Amino acid sequence: MHRRNILMLALGSVSAIAAGRSGALAQGDYPQRTIRLIVPRSAGGVLDVVGRHWAEWATTKFGVGVVVENQGGGGGMTGTAAAAHAAADGYTLLLGSTSDLVLNPVLSNASLYDPIKDFSPIAVIAVSVAAIIVHPSVPAKNLKELAAYAKANPGKLSYGSAGAGTMANLCGELFKTLAGTPDIVHIPYKGAAAGYADLLAGTIPMMAVNITGTMLEMHREGRVRILAIATDHHLKAAPDIPTAAEAGYPELIAQLFVGVFAPAKTPEAIVQRLAGLTSDALADKDFQDKMQTAGFEPLPGFGPDKTATYIKEEITRWTPILKESGMKPAQ
Repeated sequence: MHRRNILMLALGSVSAIAAGRSGALAQGDYPQRTIRLIVPRSAGGVLDVVGRHWAEWATTKFGVGVVVENQGGGGGMTGTAAAAHAAADGYTLLLGSTSDLVLNPVLSNASLYDPIKDFSPIAVIAVSVAAIIVHPSVPAKNLKELAAYAKANPGKLSYGSAGAGTMANLCGELFKTLAGTPDIVHIPYKGAAAGYADLLAGTIPMMAVNITGTMLEMHREGRVRILAIATDHHLKAAPDIPTAAEAGYPELIAQLFVGVFAPAKTPEAIVQRLAGLTSDALADKDFQDKMQTAGFEPLPGFGPDKTATYIKEEITRWTPILKESGMKPAQ
């Protein structure tokens, strides 16, 4: 064998060994350095709280820092796009939600990312359930009575939400469609907090909003009245509040999922390790309590495959509703 061929063979062997070691380090010994979790919202919001609880858990279990990086803007699309196009090495992750991976891609004309092709699902952490809530002055104790009141007083009812194109907005519009009350006017706020203030003051008679611990407390104090939650199961934190199905509207399902995602082509071993870590978190009582305090329902059992299927089903379910609504992405 010629000396040149021997040298090339040797170099090739060294490269293969190095590549093999690199792959082993990337997967078997993962993680070895700080992981960043992109939360595509401003700091302090409900999604940010979930991300920080997960990051705290992961930091403790992994022994390396998991840093939350808030990238607000574009209704969540800016940060989500950044995560989609990051290196697929497990060191950049996304805290994704229904808004980012289901609603915005349908509502937006800008193709910044593909929610199916650009991400490797890891796990759904929890869901936040939307609800129809009224001021105590509204003479309705349930959704049927609210629909009857709206029909008897056309043009007099309005509802607030956290913003156009949000899950809360979709909940309100879906209720209007199912109840046959199209003239209830939508008032979009820049976040739910401003809407809460106007609802408590009686400035607006009703809100469609994602349930939080604060809202549950207001309900218990009689300052607002939660007529029904837009889901098919009771909240563990408030089992007395009826579901939309029990209130006569079984198709009124509006819930926001929150989960962890990696860029597409992230090594399967890394995806499975992150999925296992999330599964352990959801089995922990303290972690569950933190989710419920933030207004979320923990959702154990949603690994990579089930999460991928769930997202596809949500896209299929919401796409025709979104296109018919003429909504724009939340900003």
